[in-house]
Amino acid sequence: MEPKTEDRLTAIEMKLAYMEDFVNQIQDVAVEQAKTIDKLQKEIKLMSDKIREMSNTMEGDIPNRKPPHY
Repeated sequence: MEPKTEDRLTAIEMKLAYMEDFVNQIQDVAVEQAKTIDKLQKEIKLMSDKIREMSNTMEGDIPNRKPPHY
């Protein structure tokens, strides 16, 4: 193999190695983001359920409540 061709091949192999490393890093970030999203979705559901429960409790305590502008 000619030296010029070998140099080009080495450069391509190096670029490929950097790209593989970069893709692995991106995959790690994507996995962490998915975990964070799942956690946040669970927290939102819990908070939503709690707000709904509080709202139902408050509605039962004050019948025929007028809006604040009255």
